[in-house]
Amino acid sequence: MKRRVLSFLLAASMVASLAACGGTSEGSSTDAPAAEEQTQETSGDTAEATEPAGEEGKIINVYSWNEEFKNRLEFVYDQYDKTSEDGTITYLKDGTEIHWTINPNQNGVYQTKLDEALLKQADASADEKIDIFLSETDYVTKYTDADADVALPLTDIGINPDTDLADQYPFTKVVASDINGVQRGTTWQACPCLFVYRRDIAKDALGTDDPDKVHEMVKDWATMKETAGKLKDKGYTVMASYADTFRAYGNSISKPWVEAGSTEINVDQQIVNWINDSKEWLDAGYFDPKVKGQWNDDWYKTMGSKSKSFGFLLPAWGIDFVVKPNWDGKDGSWAATDGPQAFNWGGSFIHACTGTDNPQHIKDIMLAFTGNKENLMAVTKEFVEFGNTMSGMKEIAEDDSFGADFLGGENPYKYFTPAADKITMATLSSYDQGCVELIQSSFTDYFDGNVDFEKAKANFETAIKERYPEITAINWP
Repeated sequence: MKRRVLSFLLAASMVASLAACGGTSEGSSTDAPAAEEQTQETSGDTAEATEPAGEEGKIINVYSWNEEFKNRLEFVYDQYDKTSEDGTITYLKDGTEIHWTINPNQNGVYQTKLDEALLKQADASADEKIDIFLSETDYVTKYTDADADVALPLTDIGINPDTDLADQYPFTKVVASDINGVQRGTTWQACPCLFVYRRDIAKDALGTDDPDKVHEMVKDWATMKETAGKLKDKGYTVMASYADTFRAYGNSISKPWVEAGSTEINVDQQIVNWINDSKEWLDAGYFDPKVKGQWNDDWYKTMGSKSKSFGFLLPAWGIDFVVKPNWDGKDGSWAATDGPQAFNWGGSFIHACTGTDNPQHIKDIMLAFTGNKENLMAVTKEFVEFGNTMSGMKEIAEDDSFGADFLGGENPYKYFTPAADKITMATLSSYDQGCVELIQSSFTDYFDGNVDFEKAKANFETAIKERYPEITAINWP
């Protein structure tokens, strides 16, 4: 792999904070001259090709930010044998060991640790090389970049995306491809979002908790605004925070933040709509003014039984990973329905790392985990996820016998599946994560009334140019 590019990736990861499946946290900074010096010291193309077909290694090293992939692989993979007592090693039936390196997303730790390991990949021994690593939608393009050459094209390990992954949702394949359309990763998830809400609050403020009837009250932004007023009259907020609506707007932009070959950032009209609507709704009392953003204690508490927040715009993983762990009441207290806008949020992508000595194992794992309809349906039902199989999700959506206990026996895929069919996504850029984080942090003071709109714009532009000195202009609609 090209160490010059990897050094740039490492420097970038040190100034960009991470988001767990899209969540935000404060970023850190790095010294630019030091990063430049490192680039000069490690320049030159020292790419190591993937091992040719032959004897596979006995250790598969996997880098990830949590145990989501590990838990699901052990649940569904037919070659799984056992797990070590400390949970760090998964043993396959052929004796191969999967060694898990888990680093948290917060404050850029995962990307920094991964990038440091990628810098050493060419010189690492076979048993120390990274074989598989995972990325999220917010920063997947950083690793699928053709020049970086850290994620192998799927065709290099014998996977034909057109035939082997034909049942996947097309937008997930586009997201995992480089600028030339070469797919360099695959995912078991598609992540359409719904409005997930409290049944007791719905009954008290709206007179019904029926998902179809509640949908009619949140079917578009104008209608949801009217409903927010009714909720306020009863002492509730429609959602916890202005950040809860960001992904609906931000993941529905018409163009990437930075187009290929450009050094200019384009702020989409959808982003300005989010800013304007958020300010209006916050001032009107439709959000909780004490909750600043997401992925913090105040936000998590709004998912508890004492909260006055009605609901959240979340993908399936949000129900299982976010709401459920923070709910202190009985199962069946929540429901899901279509929200005001179809959009995608998140997704964990599996990549084969350049230099791996386990291409056949990786191929087998990828196909079993992301290309096997029955396996994807099993993971969907067990973990309340949304599997990356168009035909499988249609079958579950039409299965009257299926229901999620946490949602009171409701089959949420009745809503998830049509929402997935409507998703369109702009081409991602390597600047997306920083833009998403900085636009939200820069306008927090505006929402709180501490600065005016123009000052918030100026703060965003300053923050962008500090993080990305190569940016020459920020264009507003």
